[in-house]
Amino acid sequence: MDTQATEVENYYQQKIKDVTSVINRLSNKKSAFAWLRLGSILAILLSFYLLWQAGVLYVFIASAILLFIFIRLVYADLSNHESIRFHKKLLNHYEDELKALKGEFVFEDGSQYIDKTHPYTSDLDIFGKGSLFQYINRTNTEPGSDTLAGYFKARESTEIIHKRQEAVKELARENEWLKTFQTTASLHKFTNQSKARLEQWFGQPSPLSNNLFITGIRFLVPATVLTITALFIAGKASESLFYAALLLSAIIVWQFNKIVTPIHNQLSDINKQLKSLSETIKLIEQKSFGNPLLSSLQSHLGQNQIQAAAAIRKLGRQMDRLDMRYNLMISLPLNLLLLWDLQQVISLEKWKTQWKNFFPNWVDTMAAFEALNSLAIFSFNNPNYVFPLISEGYFSIKGTSVGHPLITAEKRVANNIDIPSQGKIMLVTGSNMAGKSTYLRSVGVNCVLAFCGAPVCATEFQLSGVAIISSMRIEDNLQESTSTFYAELKKLKAIIDRVNQGEKVFILLDEILRGTNSTDRHTGSKALIRQLIEKQSVAIIATHDLELAAMKDTYREHIDNYHFDVQVSGEELYFDYKLKEGVCKSMNASILMKKIGIKLD
Repeated sequence: MDTQATEVENYYQQKIKDVTSVINRLSNKKSAFAWLRLGSILAILLSFYLLWQAGVLYVFIASAILLFIFIRLVYADLSNHESIRFHKKLLNHYEDELKALKGEFVFEDGSQYIDKTHPYTSDLDIFGKGSLFQYINRTNTEPGSDTLAGYFKARESTEIIHKRQEAVKELARENEWLKTFQTTASLHKFTNQSKARLEQWFGQPSPLSNNLFITGIRFLVPATVLTITALFIAGKASESLFYAALLLSAIIVWQFNKIVTPIHNQLSDINKQLKSLSETIKLIEQKSFGNPLLSSLQSHLGQNQIQAAAAIRKLGRQMDRLDMRYNLMISLPLNLLLLWDLQQVISLEKWKTQWKNFFPNWVDTMAAFEALNSLAIFSFNNPNYVFPLISEGYFSIKGTSVGHPLITAEKRVANNIDIPSQGKIMLVTGSNMAGKSTYLRSVGVNCVLAFCGAPVCATEFQLSGVAIISSMRIEDNLQESTSTFYAELKKLKAIIDRVNQGEKVFILLDEILRGTNSTDRHTGSKALIRQLIEKQSVAIIATHDLELAAMKDTYREHIDNYHFDVQVSGEELYFDYKLKEGVCKSMNASILMKKIGIKLD
C-alpha cells in the first residue's frame, strides 16, 4: 500500500478511536442523568416531608423548582440519547470506509437500477452486487440514490462535468463535514414514497384555508368553550351550559373529522424523515462554499426570507401535533376545548400554500449534494486517482496506468490507452483469461467515472465527450424466447443504428457474434469492422479470432493490433495482464482443456 493510501487508512482508524471515545463519554453521561433524575424525584418527595409543616406555599415553590429541574434533566437525557445514536451511526460509517478500502462492498448496490437494455451499465457492472455504484454510493435517501444513479447512466455536457469536478474537489477537502452530512441523512432515511405522498397532498385542494366561515369557527368556538369552562370552574356558569358547550364542540370535531382523517392518514409516519431532511439541509445552509456549482445549489434553499430547513422543520412539528390524535387521553380534551385537529390541519394547509412549489426543489438540492458527496468521498479515499481532462470534439482518448477501480491496488494491473483520432479500431487479441475483458471494462468504467465528474483510476486520463456503447455480456431471455445470438444481434443493431445516424460514440465490443459458427463469426466481424471504419467510428474490440488482425494490412491507418499473452511452463499458465503491441501468438485453450480431463490427440 502506498503512502497516500496508508494516510487515508490511518485517518479513518483515528476517527474511529475519536468517535468511540465520544460514545463512551456520552454513555457515562447517560448513567449520570439516570441517577440525577432519580435524585430529583426523591428530592420532590423529601420536600413534601420536610416543608409540609412550614406551609403549602413552601412545598409548592420547592416542588415547582425541583420539577423544573427534573424536566430539564429529561430533555438533556433525550438530547444525549440522540447524540449517542448519531455518533454510533457515525462510527459505523467510518468502519464501513475501512472495509471499502480493503475491497469489501458494504453499501447499497443499486440493484433497482439494473437495466439490461442500457447501452453500457450491465456490461460494465455499474449497478448490482459488487458494482461501481455499490463501491461509490454513500447516499442515504432514495432521491439521492436516484440522482447518483443518473450520473452513471447519462453523460452531461462538458461544461457540467467540469463544474462537478471542481465541486467534488472542494467537497473532498471537507471529509468531516461529508461524514456529518451522511450520518444525519441516515438517521431517518427520506424515501421516494414519502416524497410522493407529500407531492400528492400538494396537488390536492385546501378546503379549510381561506374560508371565512371555518376561520370564524376556528377561533369563536374554542374561545366560547374556554370561557364557559372557566366560568363553570369558578361557579359562575351552570353545569348544563358547560355540557352543552362541550357537546357543541364534539359535534364540530366529529363533522370536521371527515376532512381531517384522510389528510392525517396521508401524512402520518413521515415526521422523523422530515426531521432528518431538515437537519441535512440545515448543514448545507450553514456551510460556506467557494465552488459556483455548490453555491448555486445552496442558493435554492433560501426563499422569501426563510430557509428551507426551518420551513421543513415547521412542517414536521405541525405533523407531530396532528399525531396527538393517536393518544385519546390527550387528543380528547384538546379537541373539545381547542378544536385541536382542525387547528393543525388549517396550519398544514397554510404551510402547503406557502411552500409546496419550493419543496421539490429542496429535495432535489439535497439529493444533488448526496450524489456529489459520494463522489467526493470516493476522491478522498483514492488520493492517487486523477481528475480527467474532458474535451469537446470527436475523438481522442489517452490514459496512462489505467486500472479497474473495483480491483484492489495489490491485485490491479494497469495499462495504457491511446486512440488519437476518429476512425480508429483498437483490436485486442489474446488467450483465455489473459485480461482482454478486464481491459475493456477498465477503460469503460473510467470513462463513466470521468463523465460523472469523478476522479479516475489512472495517472493521466484525457477523453473527448462522447457516448459510451458496448456489447460485452450477452444473455438469452427465456421470457422473450430470445437466444444468446439473437440478443447479441439486437445489441449490435442498436450500435449500428447509432453509428449510421452519425452519433459520436465510443464502442466497446468483446467477442463479436460468439453465438454462431466460426465462419459466420469471422465474416460478420470483418463486415462490422469495415462498416465502423467507413463511418469514422471508434472502437475497442477484443477477440480470439486472430485472423481479424490481418485486416491491419488493408486498413493500416485505421486498425491497431494489441494483445494480452500467456506464458506456458510445462502444464502451468502464467499471466502478466499487460497490454502489448501486435498480435497474440500464444493461446491456452488446449492446456485448459487438458487440465479438466479432455484428451487431445
